[in-house]
Amino acid sequence: MASPASVNVARLTYLLVCELAGVAIALSTRASGFEVPVWAGVIGGMLVAGFFLLVETLMKGFTLRGFSTATFGLLVGVFCAWLLTRVGFGELVAVSIGDEAAEVVTLAVEVGLFASFGFLGTVLALRSSRDDFAFIIPYVRFRQDAVTGQPVVLDPETIADGRVAQIVRSGFLVGRLVVPRFALDELQALARSASPGEKSRGERGLEQLEQMQADSSIDVNVHESNEVAEGETMESRLMQVAVLLGARIMTTDENVAKVARLRGIEVLNLHELGDALRPAVVVGERIRLALVRSGKEDHQAVGYLPDGTMIVVNNAAGKIGETRDVRVISTLQTSGGRMVFAELAG
Repeated sequence: MASPASVNVARLTYLLVCELAGVAIALSTRASGFEVPVWAGVIGGMLVAGFFLLVETLMKGFTLRGFSTATFGLLVGVFCAWLLTRVGFGELVAVSIGDEAAEVVTLAVEVGLFASFGFLGTVLALRSSRDDFAFIIPYVRFRQDAVTGQPVVLDPETIADGRVAQIVRSGFLVGRLVVPRFALDELQALARSASPGEKSRGERGLEQLEQMQADSSIDVNVHESNEVAEGETMESRLMQVAVLLGARIMTTDENVAKVARLRGIEVLNLHELGDALRPAVVVGERIRLALVRSGKEDHQAVGYLPDGTMIVVNNAAGKIGETRDVRVISTLQTSGGRMVFAELAG
């Protein structure tokens, strides 16, 4: 997975600084009796830079959030070790083995205690959830401010859906939109697909993402997450990113929504949002409706509400092409949506 250009620039700058530092140290030794060749300073700076660049590569999946959590756990562990060393441990060792070896043994045991408790505190902190921290430190939660809202992780289908930008602009959704790198790669793969349907969906998703990034009112960025490993599903990787960021998942897949809720992840389902925004049509309600085509029966005419709900009007075949007042007489919920039956008013 390619690194961002800014990270590569930072690496190159750090390498040059280490090289210059090595040369400066080599030149400064000429005034002393022990002279270091310039080439040795260059190699030394390169080795130091290479070591830290290797460490940085190994920490690719370690975020600032994880660093702050690990630091908190380390401090707790070190504090517990410090309390244990205050109980007169050194005096007890001196009585047991004598004053001569007591200082060395005491130092070794204290270093071991600090290292062990620091390690245990760090590991326990990384394994804990935000709610565990909130229980230990009341009123403090390791999450973004309620003003900015939790991040929202988008899956490829949601990006291609095209409704996310309108929802954010309307103000009903607050928070940073996160697109995992593997989701972007999936859209690119769909855009290169030989299937016309998949190609169209992938191109639409990339176009929607480009429009959202160009809109200053929408905070969207690509998360440099690891690629989906062999044998691992994209849905599983998506949930791992959501747990790592403490984010919500926005999806249009019912199965993803169910599994995410079972794992305790908050889900924003666009289909559920659409159903909730549909105006309620009740029996006896009077509606102004444009009759656009004939129905299944010869005497029926069909019209549609703005949300796409189909209304079948009985005994109105002769009114097709007109806009008439109709009265709802019954509703029917089907697998394909809701159907409403009506008759001409009056």
